[in-house]
Formats: sequence, structure tokens, C-alpha cells
Amino acid sequence: MRIRPGLIAAALVFGLATPAVASVMVLGNGMASDCSRAAFAGRSDRDSITLCSRSLEEERLLRRDRAGTLVNRGVMLLRSKDYVSARADFDKAIGLEPTLGEAFVNRGVALMADHDYDQALVQIDRGLELGVDEPAKAYYNRGLVQEGLGDARAAYLDYRKAQELAPDWAAPARQLTRFTVSRP
Repeated sequence: MRIRPGLIAAALVFGLATPAVASVMVLGNGMASDCSRAAFAGRSDRDSITLCSRSLEEERLLRRDRAGTLVNRGVMLLRSKDYVSARADFDKAIGLEPTLGEAFVNRGVALMADHDYDQALVQIDRGLELGVDEPAKAYYNRGLVQEGLGDARAAYLDYRKAQELAPDWAAPARQLTRFTVSRP
């Protein structure tokens, strides 16, 4: 079976497709839970980022909630295209809670933005191995990375897995329409 994408990978990863980020649910009534809700709502405005920062500075958080808040702020920073700061948050989150799969997947997205596809793949694979709440996003991002590495077959399979896991999510389906599958 031969699989070919319809667009060049560099244009896909950095111009036409947006990576999917994974937030972490933090429960409660404080700023950390407000930060979590803002991240899940897709926000990346300065006030939301400041809210997460204030939570990290002012609230007494359990280690997992602190790591989750770092991931959530990092997600907002990714959306703002502040990849260096986002990666620093994911690194800190992993240092606090090395079993938090979302931190690894999102660190992979930050590395993808820096064109470090090899390390991005390692990070996303690690996140999947640890487990994430939204695996479709991880497979979708891994598909983007695979295209960056020039592996159309692996990209296609990852987009198919993402679509299988989240059949109502349009992004993987859009990517799959670009591929041609043929028998040799």
C-alpha cells in the first residue's frame, strides 16, 4: 500500500493545520480551577495567563494540581505562540509530576513548533504511553509530527486513529482528505 499526502508537510504543520493542545482538569473553587476552565475553553488572553500565574504564586496547591496548572498555563502560552515559555511550563510540570501524559504531549507540540520533530515524536509517544484524557489529540499531533518527518504512511495511520477515537472531530477528517491511498 502506498500513501501520499496532498500537501507538503511544512506548510501543513506551520500554516494550514493547528496542533491540538490538551488541558488538565483541576477541580475546586480557587484560581487553579478557574485557570483550568479557561484552558479548556480555549482561552489564551493575557488575563487568563495571569490568572494561572497568580494561582501558581499565591495558592497552596497539591503537587498534581500545581503540575496541572503549569500545563494549563503552558497550553495558553502555546496558543499565544510563546513556545519557549510554554515549554518551560511543561518541563516544570514534568519535574513535579512525571506521570502526567498531557505535559509530554504538549511539550511535543512545543518542540514541533521548533521543527524538532524527532524529539517531538519521543515526547508525544511518552505521553501516549503514560495515558492522556484526550488521546485523539495526541494521535493527531503525532500525525503532524510524522508529516514533518516525511513519513506519510505513519501520519495517515495516526490521523485515522485520531478520527476513530473522536469521530465527530473535524480536524483529523480534514487531514485524511489530503491523502491518496493506492495499491502497488
